[in-house]
Amino acid sequence: MSGSTTPNAPFGQMLTAMVTPMRENGDVDYDGAARLATYLVDEQRNDGLIINGTTGESPTTSDDEKDRILRAVLEAVGDRAVVVAGVGTNDTRHSIALAAAAERAGAHGLLTVTPYYNKPPQEGLLRHFTAIADATGLPVMLYDIPGRTGTPIASETLVRLAEHPRIVANKDAKDDIGASSWVMERTGLAYYCGSDMLNLPLLSIGAAGFVSVVGHIVGADLHDMIDAYQSGDVTRALAIHRRLTPVYTGIFRTQGVITSKAVLNMFGLPGGPVRTPLADASHELQALLREDLAAAGVKGPIGLAPHQAVPASVVGVERLTEGSA
Repeated sequence: MSGSTTPNAPFGQMLTAMVTPMRENGDVDYDGAARLATYLVDEQRNDGLIINGTTGESPTTSDDEKDRILRAVLEAVGDRAVVVAGVGTNDTRHSIALAAAAERAGAHGLLTVTPYYNKPPQEGLLRHFTAIADATGLPVMLYDIPGRTGTPIASETLVRLAEHPRIVANKDAKDDIGASSWVMERTGLAYYCGSDMLNLPLLSIGAAGFVSVVGHIVGADLHDMIDAYQSGDVTRALAIHRRLTPVYTGIFRTQGVITSKAVLNMFGLPGGPVRTPLADASHELQALLREDLAAAGVKGPIGLAPHQAVPASVVGVERLTEGSA
């Protein structure tokens, strides 16, 4: 693995939470996962990928499928990108088993979401995350997204968790920049923005980078934004942020897996259908997504029916140059 990691950005700077491509019958498309990972790393400049996260439909993939997806991606890009395995569940023992399997497969790190539905107290969260971190030798990124799980990781709990030598980062989707700043001031946790609309604001208070959903489509632009900001060209970073706002809005018109796969399908990239209880994007939603992409200057083979194959010669995403019509 040769992703561009540093002590301040232990998983790289630009990561995409990758969808799990599916075939029309609902089976996992393992070859498609390898092709999509290659595209995201080689064309969209991702330093790393999150595999088997929520955007990868982890609630509806089996443990065996997760293992095969992870291995397919590692084989495709593991020599040049950071591959982080999502192992978060609401059952500590199950998460430990997934973490051990990910380590055996060769994952470079783990993503552990707050347990959902059972709403554990903060002491329970502390024990849960610590047990997972103790179970392998891999670095761990926490995932704090109370809007999805129903439970925030309290700032004080994050400070305590940061004392663990292998808990090195937090994917922050709490959308509370004040709380994020407070924790960053008191710990060495590397913060990764998990809410795309807040990518630039969180970068401005010290975030290491992004774990993005829109990175499927505009990952290279997001990497450019990080580069511009860190080189001191805040004006250019802001211009990129503002240009991408319609993409942020569009991808989160509904659940991000649904919209991401819809756009990937439009562009002839591996995506396929979602598994129930999710539902594929309607024709009306697809039309709105095309408008969102056009507003941001993102263009591709627009006008295709969902999941329609396109020739390899037109696969990919082109971006209009900034300031062009």
